[in-house]
Amino acid sequence: MEIRGIKTLRGPNVWAWVPVLEALVDLGELKDSPSNELPGFNERLMAWLPSMIEHRCSIGERGGFFERLRRGTYQGHILEHVTIELERLAGCDVGLGKARETAEEGVYKVVIEFEEESLARECLSAAWRLLQAAVRDRPFDVNEEVAKLRGMADDVCLGPSTRAIVDAAEDRDIPIRRLSKGSLVQLGWGARQRRIFTAVTDATSAIAESIAHDKELTRKLLKTVGVPVPDGRPVTSGDDAWEAAQEVGLPVVVKPRDANHGRGVFTGLTTKEQVMAAFGHADREGSGVLVEQFAPGAEHRVLVVNGHVVAASRGEPAVIVGDGTRNVAQLIDEQLNSDPRRGEDCSSLLYTIELDAVILLALQQQGYTPQSVPARGARILVKRNGNVDTDVTDRVHPEVAARAVEAARVVQLDIAGLDIVAEDISRPLEAQGGAVVEVNAGPGLQMHVQPADGTPRPVGQAIIDGMFPPGETGRIPIVAVTGTRGKTTTVKLMGRILGRGAVVGLATSDGVYRGGERIKTCDASGYEGAAALLMNPTIERAVFEVSARSVRDEGLGFDDCNVAVVTNVGEGDPAGLSGNETAAEIAVLKRCIVESVPRDGWAVLKADDPLVADMAEKCRGTVIYFSRQPRHPVLTRHRRGGAKVAYAAEGKLVLVEANKPVHEIPFAAVASETPEAIADVENALAAAAAAWALGIPFDEISAGLTAGATAR
Repeated sequence: MEIRGIKTLRGPNVWAWVPVLEALVDLGELKDSPSNELPGFNERLMAWLPSMIEHRCSIGERGGFFERLRRGTYQGHILEHVTIELERLAGCDVGLGKARETAEEGVYKVVIEFEEESLARECLSAAWRLLQAAVRDRPFDVNEEVAKLRGMADDVCLGPSTRAIVDAAEDRDIPIRRLSKGSLVQLGWGARQRRIFTAVTDATSAIAESIAHDKELTRKLLKTVGVPVPDGRPVTSGDDAWEAAQEVGLPVVVKPRDANHGRGVFTGLTTKEQVMAAFGHADREGSGVLVEQFAPGAEHRVLVVNGHVVAASRGEPAVIVGDGTRNVAQLIDEQLNSDPRRGEDCSSLLYTIELDAVILLALQQQGYTPQSVPARGARILVKRNGNVDTDVTDRVHPEVAARAVEAARVVQLDIAGLDIVAEDISRPLEAQGGAVVEVNAGPGLQMHVQPADGTPRPVGQAIIDGMFPPGETGRIPIVAVTGTRGKTTTVKLMGRILGRGAVVGLATSDGVYRGGERIKTCDASGYEGAAALLMNPTIERAVFEVSARSVRDEGLGFDDCNVAVVTNVGEGDPAGLSGNETAAEIAVLKRCIVESVPRDGWAVLKADDPLVADMAEKCRGTVIYFSRQPRHPVLTRHRRGGAKVAYAAEGKLVLVEANKPVHEIPFAAVASETPEAIADVENALAAAAAAWALGIPFDEISAGLTAGATAR
């Protein structure tokens, strides 16, 4: 079996409305060998990937795919399912796959949904190797392969914080575009777009981030406005640290001035030796060291979004219990690190506990080393934080919430994670000696989305609601135009109409335009042309020329469009993309823009072309037909139902609704984009109908079409 080539369809396509890989797979010598005729193949595959019992396949029930294996199915179909399963085991929420025979015997198109392209390609490669081993009865370490894929997923997929925000955006129908291999994501299109980087938004001030990064500056600001914070000061040496400890009173905390994730933070120190040792470690972690008064109680993380507390969690200390046999290091591995929720990657709910300097000093304070064997029943504190998080959002006292909001406002963060130490979060901080010990920019969200105990909180939704008011989706008006002839002209006519009073962007086969000026000369009738407009923060309206080739090779560059215009398909030269496609096959590709129209959108279709007119059946929105012939049968039937149509009659472009003309434009006044008058009639009709569908006033439609016209 050979994979001849792979296409990446990043946008909506003929297979699915999600990104997919399309692999051309040659079964080779296996083309006549179904799975039930390969000795031991089914048994090996089901033993290696038992979780595929959940694949329902065409049978439609749990175990459906395994039943297909037993009945006999071919390697193209099997490759589809194995790839999807490996993606799922790597942590991706995918499920769509298809395998279709081509005209060439033994050659299939295998289609696989993906979240991250590079990971999906690696899963496809791993699936191919797995099937080769299963066919030939060779060993294959599935666990090792899945571990590699999970490691790759941690590197290339969105992290849990970004994913929580992106999922919330998708629930609001806000379009998503990932801008980097990291966590930089665009939400929305053009002039209405916003951007996030993990839990940092484009409204997060760089000054605010800088303040939050400086723990001493943050402490001073909070103290000035009356937010309870620990007493403390910066120190420059071990001796200075001990002096500061005596000034604020023991026990104390020694921590880096600008480190994060708890690195180098030593708590509950009571002796000079401990303080001086902690200073040395903390000094290596950051660009300065602080000594602060130790605040008793549990560590809490309170999330503030746009002036509101939206979630709070309490971190439980990591504790081991002696058994009189195992040493401390063994107990940490067996009682803490054995928890399946712990791992090295950011997608793990809990991190693996390493014996770092902080933990070693905490053990020393209790009289232990990693090699010590605690007595049976002895409880040893390993770490004050870093263990399970319990949701306590509903228990936060109003005064504590007010202090958290005030702290975020003082630092001027729109999204802030407050570290608060308190015995009881349901009581005011001052009454119990509690304190705000840190204010964090870009806080992690996973503890709130997936708490170990308690109610998950919709923190991603809170962030999205703060970025996009209710009812806003970050979308700009989009018109997509395709056809065999006239699409470039129609796009430019649309540009004239929509460019009156707004910055309009055009992507055509001869370049990218902004506000009437060509800013890039290229064939922009595909995915990248759409990206050039949708990523541009100045574009208020966009019109795309869409070629059949781009749909076949890349998918659409947008998830939906307000208006889809199809000028023609079956008329004129129906030459295919590679010389052998039929007009009907090309129509399937061009129909994608019609299928992308939402329920409140429109399709503008040429009534004279049966391949175009029939696309109405695939449109979820409303159809406007246009024709040079006022009495064309398709137009006539459409008009009887009170629908909108556009036609040419007596030298005029006529827009008709409910069987009555509502607007007329003399054709002689229309500024020509091409030398062919007949083509101009049809293109002008299509452009006028599309603008009408968008709700553009009739005077603007006329002005746009007639601007620069010369007498004929």
